[in-house]
Amino acid sequence: MTTNEPNPGPGPGESVHHVPFWFDPLCPWAWITSRWLLEVEQVRPVRADWRIMSLAYLNLVQREGEGLSDGYRKLMESAWGLVRVCAAAAEHAGRPVLGPLYTAIGTRLHNQRRREDPTVITEALAETGLPASLAAAGTSTEFDQLIKDSHNEAFDDIGLDVGTPVLRISGTTLFGPVITPAPRGETAGQLWDGLVLVAGTDGFFELKRSRTAKPSFD
Repeated sequence: MTTNEPNPGPGPGESVHHVPFWFDPLCPWAWITSRWLLEVEQVRPVRADWRIMSLAYLNLVQREGEGLSDGYRKLMESAWGLVRVCAAAAEHAGRPVLGPLYTAIGTRLHNQRRREDPTVITEALAETGLPASLAAAGTSTEFDQLIKDSHNEAFDDIGLDVGTPVLRISGTTLFGPVITPAPRGETAGQLWDGLVLVAGTDGFFELKRSRTAKPSFD
């Protein structure tokens, strides 16, 4: 096999790498990165382990709203709803339901650009085979501790000066990769290979450049 050929799954004796990935459904950058990770699953022995974090909890509670504009503060207050529904779904059906539910919500929210459409949640629940009654969790604090516990699993490790996406590779928790658009096929696999090398470098902390493009969902 050459380096340009895909590796769709583990070979004999090759283990699958389960990659914890923390997302807030509202974040377009996390959405793009999540679609990249699904591409990686097709060409490397990798499987995403979907977990929730909360931009609202991070920005309004942990950072105490410091430096937020009025518009962004309002957005963060509304962000509770989506992640609360995800938490309720995980409690109802188990954490594996987060992957398909995230896909159902994110496709409508980002690809279809229906960010202000209140039917996004009920449609996504129906597509995922979950009861419509879970939509009520969006205005309830019942599952907030579950959200915080999942969130803190990542942010107690990575710190509060990052956002989402967050993933963990071989025990190293990283912010990113922040990319647009999502790489496909072997290109997605090559980016994964680079992150594995970075994650395995003791003392590595940061690579960054200013964003010059808006999120692209194509």
